[in-house]
Amino acid sequence: MNDRLSELYRGVAVHANADLEHTAALELLALVMAADRHLDQVEIDAIKEISDDWRDGDFTFDKYLGPAVARAQAAIENDDVVELIDDIDARISSRVLRRALFSAAREVAGVDDDVTPEEGTILAEIAVRFA
Repeated sequence: MNDRLSELYRGVAVHANADLEHTAALELLALVMAADRHLDQVEIDAIKEISDDWRDGDFTFDKYLGPAVARAQAAIENDDVVELIDDIDARISSRVLRRALFSAAREVAGVDDDVTPEEGTILAEIAVRFA
């Protein structure tokens, strides 16, 4: 899956907006991870692996994950999940990347072998926009 995501992303965004789109992608994946209000290391590792494959080490994952998780957790806490997904949607223009993100979101949700109802609801919202 990760090689496929990396291959799909290669050449999609120009360098000027690649970080913007990657930050939005991390927020989307963090939202899926935080949906059940529990951050599993296996989910964090899956996001890191996707991120590393995606940008070939060009993106400092650790620098951006904390803010992405904080934004996702705030959206969940404040019942602003749809608004955050809308914002992420507006920052990602590539159709190829959008489809790859839905697959990556499903991977993160299922990596711990337990897709919770909360994750399922967020995946459904993501599917409407990104699948």
